[in-house]
Amino acid sequence: MSETTGMQLPGSPTTLYDHALRLHRLAPDEPLPRDGEPYPDDGSHRRRKGPRAPEDRRSAGKDVALILDAHFARASALPSELADAFHDVHIPIHHNEHIAAAAERADRERVRETGRWLVRYGTDRCSVTVGLALVAAVGTADDIPLIQTIGLLSNRFGPLAAHAFQTQPGGVEALLWLVERVTGWGRVYVVEALCRLDDPVARPWLLRRACDGDFLNGYFAGKVATVAKLHEVLEDLDTDSEMVDHIGRLLHLMSDCGGMGLTLAHYPHAAAVLEAHARHVGSLSPTIERYFTIAVLTQHLTTKSPEAAGCTAPQQEALRATYLEVLDREEWTRAARAGLAADDNRMRWLADHRAPQVRLRAFPGREPGAEE
Repeated sequence: MSETTGMQLPGSPTTLYDHALRLHRLAPDEPLPRDGEPYPDDGSHRRRKGPRAPEDRRSAGKDVALILDAHFARASALPSELADAFHDVHIPIHHNEHIAAAAERADRERVRETGRWLVRYGTDRCSVTVGLALVAAVGTADDIPLIQTIGLLSNRFGPLAAHAFQTQPGGVEALLWLVERVTGWGRVYVVEALCRLDDPVARPWLLRRACDGDFLNGYFAGKVATVAKLHEVLEDLDTDSEMVDHIGRLLHLMSDCGGMGLTLAHYPHAAAVLEAHARHVGSLSPTIERYFTIAVLTQHLTTKSPEAAGCTAPQQEALRATYLEVLDREEWTRAARAGLAADDNRMRWLADHRAPQVRLRAFPGREPGAEE
């Protein structure tokens, strides 16, 4: 489309797209600092609180659809007329059937132009969100770069960006690009989209890189283990230290994500995956992350029932013994003590929160409640 259609005036506020693009260019391969917040429109949104979501969630998006219907009913209406049209209505940030239906009722090319303009030139998160919803509904592969850029502001725009790529040719590759550059809730939205697509192209990435250590990874850890068919690649661990470490993160998250996602107790391959991880992690050199991961798993295996770990009592005891043998090796003990001396948060947590039953050489005399 022509970028001059309904173009904003010189000297107008920074667009959210330009804001995301500027931050992205500073570190092209990394997530935006603080997810790009504060956005350029932060001042106006702090001064006024937007409308609450309707009590009947099924009606969310209807007010937006009415505004869009009225706009598209006027053949002469420009995209810029929608720039400030949505301040007084609730804007869903996820795919919404009412907004999608409004997009389908109008001329597709006009809807596409309007959505593109709002995403590219919108200076307010309300209109940009609606624009992205329109592009997600009727966009083409040409829109992938536009969606990726605004999707970098992932806490707000990640859900619609992820939804858009689920229906686009080349969507898997676009999601893989975006997921390497988002964290927090944005990563949840994009990884869950990759899991829904269940595409073989994404499987190697899901097996090795899906979890970045954030607590919110618990929402998708079990989905990743299931969709990526983790239990089918355990024989590859001999030569794949990256996957060993990632499996450790998955197991750690699944040991303590009740209410968020699939836990070890309900993962049918928990015992086999735990056994493979325990067998291979000890062949690697010690790191603080590895020490922390298997110490937390050891604590889980010590304090919880076998059922909570998805294994039998004999399997639980064998796993615990294997992990403890690794943790008590001299080189692993030195690594943990070095981390504690450097005030690493993970080692500090272990020192302060270990269960009394889990005694490790790295922390002599530091049992919970013990006097210094």
